[in-house]
Amino acid sequence: MKKVLAINSGSSSFKYKLFAVPEEKVLAEGIADRVGIDGSSFEIKLANGEKHEEKVAIPDQETAVNLLLKALKEYKVVEDLSEIAGVGHRIVAGGEDFTDSAIIDQEKLQKVYDLKEYAPLHNPAEGKGIEAFMKLLPDVPEVGVFDTSFHQTLDPEHYMYSIPYKYYEKYGVRKYGAHGTSVRYITGRAAEMLERDAKDLKLIVCHLGSGASVTAVKNGKSYDTSMGFTPLAGVTMGTRSGDVDPSVLQYIMNKENLDINQMIDILNDQSGLLGISGISSDMRDLENNSDEKAVLARKIFVNHIRQYIGSYIVELKGVDAIIFTAGIGEHDAGIREEIMKSFEFMGLKPDYEANKSNGEKFISKPDSAIKAMIIPTDEELMIERDVVRLAHLS
Repeated sequence: MKKVLAINSGSSSFKYKLFAVPEEKVLAEGIADRVGIDGSSFEIKLANGEKHEEKVAIPDQETAVNLLLKALKEYKVVEDLSEIAGVGHRIVAGGEDFTDSAIIDQEKLQKVYDLKEYAPLHNPAEGKGIEAFMKLLPDVPEVGVFDTSFHQTLDPEHYMYSIPYKYYEKYGVRKYGAHGTSVRYITGRAAEMLERDAKDLKLIVCHLGSGASVTAVKNGKSYDTSMGFTPLAGVTMGTRSGDVDPSVLQYIMNKENLDINQMIDILNDQSGLLGISGISSDMRDLENNSDEKAVLARKIFVNHIRQYIGSYIVELKGVDAIIFTAGIGEHDAGIREEIMKSFEFMGLKPDYEANKSNGEKFISKPDSAIKAMIIPTDEELMIERDVVRLAHLS
């Protein structure tokens, strides 16, 4: 039996699934949660439902890789690591170099590192993860699945910035987006649930996790998206600021005697929910917290998301469904409720009772002009399929 590992490294999480191919049966799955954050843990769930979890320090992605391979052998998911025929990796930034997923060799791995300026929280960690697998499984093909590839369908009016055009020509400065692997899965699954062809749908996908983005999907393709040149742009996130007036950077830098690298680190690592609340970057820590700044952080998060949804409804000239996915989108009923309320005037009729629980479902009433949905994302399945396709494992 051939087995494929799908690795989904986020900025603060490391999700994985081991698939049997071509059956696409999940043999084991789990997560290394809160990577680089206090309170980290490693979890593995076996096909028989058996689950093991341990609280363990996970300072980086490489540690998570070692924990994963150790667990697969310890719990007899594989007798030997040679059973793994391919490993696929979610990579955030591919720039214009990667318009599709690709087999990663040393040259392409270097490109992943070279593109770190496009995704400073992600590409270096993902590169380290790939390196760890190359070392431990040297004869196994490694496949990179790039979030930015899905957004290569954006038109120039959506991806160009209003700065001198020469900076695009010289340095590739443009919007690249992120979370494309997730949105690609959600688009297909939403079409199935709506019993319509994706090519006939207008969707808005809210991928809300530690990193968060909103994407307009038209005719099955990315039409516009909130993240930009890097995943720092767009809505408020766990530690990332989202959109900020660029003049604020100069103002704070002059006041605090900072250089630009220090300022960007602040926007990436010390801002967002963490910066506003002063408590945590994790929405779970803010959900039932009555602290004034914790409440404010949640309100700002919601407000930025509904601003993007509203603008995309105008761009799309209507919308068939608004979809919530990823950690916050799938599990925070309060956030979903506040966002849905904002679009009742447009014909969205929330089913607040359905919204109280999680899981794949419609959370709007049957006669709602705009459907609201929860769809747990499955980036790992998309990754597995790309490994099978590119490594010719079928």
